[in-house]
Amino acid sequence: MAPQAWMLAVSTAAALASTPAFAQESASRLDQILERKTLNVCTTGDYRPFSYRPDGANDFVGIDIDLARSLAKSLDSEAVFIHTKWSDLLADFKTKCDVAMSGISVTLPRQREASFSEGYLVNGKAPIVRCEDVSKYQTTEAINQPSTRVVVNPGGTNEKFARANLANAQIQLFPDNRVIWQEIADKRADVMVAESVEVKLQEKLHPGLCAVNPDQPLQYGEMGILLPRGDVAFKAYVDQWLHLAKATGEFDRIFDANMK
Repeated sequence: MAPQAWMLAVSTAAALASTPAFAQESASRLDQILERKTLNVCTTGDYRPFSYRPDGANDFVGIDIDLARSLAKSLDSEAVFIHTKWSDLLADFKTKCDVAMSGISVTLPRQREASFSEGYLVNGKAPIVRCEDVSKYQTTEAINQPSTRVVVNPGGTNEKFARANLANAQIQLFPDNRVIWQEIADKRADVMVAESVEVKLQEKLHPGLCAVNPDQPLQYGEMGILLPRGDVAFKAYVDQWLHLAKATGEFDRIFDANMK
């Protein structure tokens, strides 16, 4: 090899080794998890059927909890759940967790600060109301009236949807998403808009409450697993695991078991 060509090859190799993509591959979260044998999972515990922890309980339950345990098992690791709340989700994820799994909607503002797996569920926003009021609240326009009391949990996409689309209504914040539905049942609120899967389940759990057109949601949405931004190797692994979970029927079994 001529001296000039040899010098070019050396400088090219050095440049590649110093690029962010090259450095990122060698420092993937995937390798860290495999080494420490734990998968740190941020979750809210207030969002059935995805992530829920009743008062006094030690363990979380739900679709995303079972999926997190499956992901950890595939990595020969143990899932360690770290409790967060929606308003602190991104901050806690960046400082404490490898993934966040809690029925998290894919949004562009979140995508600016983190990454997402491939979407695992299409799940748009739908209202839930007292059953006698179903015909009254069929559309966003019908809900967006000064007389309508819309209750939302703070900090997540439910509040963002309400403030963006229901500004004329009376928006009431309620801090505990686990029992927020009782506000409607007890007539302290009229409507809550949440993910269609969630309102379908809450309809089963609360006689007298009815989901409004959950199969024709007011807004399109997808759910995904929140991942570190820029970690190509870890995202590729999680996407492949998710693909296989769906292909083998494991995802459907987990989903169906948590919707009963």
